[in-house]
Order: sequence, then structure tokens, then C-alpha cells
Amino acid sequence: MASELQIRAFLPADAAAVRDLFIQVNRLLAPAHLAEAFEGYIARSLAEEIDRLSDYYASRNGGFWVAVDGDIVGMFGLEAVGDRTMELRRMYVAPGARRRGIARKMLAFAEEECRRRNRLELQLSTSELQQDALALYRSAGYENVREEIADAASNKTLGGGIRRYHFTKRL
Repeated sequence: MASELQIRAFLPADAAAVRDLFIQVNRLLAPAHLAEAFEGYIARSLAEEIDRLSDYYASRNGGFWVAVDGDIVGMFGLEAVGDRTMELRRMYVAPGARRRGIARKMLAFAEEECRRRNRLELQLSTSELQQDALALYRSAGYENVREEIADAASNKTLGGGIRRYHFTKRL
């Protein structure tokens, strides 16, 4: 039950479950015509970030957390952007645990962590493929500050002509 949900800092023992969740969610997001591009994005993200979470986020004055309800059912990271802002990254909920308020609880936790660090703005981006995420961020008071068609791939975006939405919220 979501009432037993615990959000805690990522531990090395969580690495395999986080890796599996990242791969599962991204494969589910992939439209058939972009399946190959998603596999490239997954491989790049694993190498550059997911398989080295502690080092990656520490080097960016951030952190990574997991949501646990028996198993790991969610995850997210925060990385510093300048002196006063954090960027929300990799917020995913396991498909079998969705529609239980887990993403909203992780988002509230992330916002509180930003306040604790005296970073009073949270930025994030998501794509047109993630309609539930778009609805969540809009309902949680995030302002859509920019949209783009992402052509170039990186560990932060697939590219492939997907529309990306960039949001921000003053905390």
C-alpha cells in the first residue's frame, strides 16, 4: 500500500533495481518507430549516469532517492543548476505502482529537499510521451517556460524529434 511508502537516499544495494526500473519505463515509453533510438538512449544513459548514480549526482551537488513500498517503486534525482536552482531528473514510477500518488509524494519530497538546501527554484523537463507527468507538473504549480523539438540525443533526452517541455517552479 502507498501508505507504507518510504522515500530514502539511494544506496549501492539499490543499483540493480534502479537500473531495471529505468530500462523498463523507457522501453514502455518508446513508440515503435523510435524503439532503436530508445535503446541507444538507454545504453548511453546507463553508461553516463544510471550505472554511476552516486558519483554522477555527487559531482553535481545533488542526490538520488528511491521510493520503497516493499520493493523500489519509484526513483528521482536532483542536480544543482547554478547557486539557487535544482533540476529534477529521472523521476519514474514502476508501471504496476502507478495511480497511487507516488509521483506526487516524490515531487513534494524533492521540493522540500530543495528548500532544505536553500535552492528555491526547481526546474524539470519531460516529453510529449509522458502525458501523466505533464498533468502532474501542471497540477503541482509548475510553469511551462519553454518547449522544443529535441533533435540531438544526450543522457537527458532521446532526441528523435520528440517535443520536450521545460517547467519551473519557485519554492
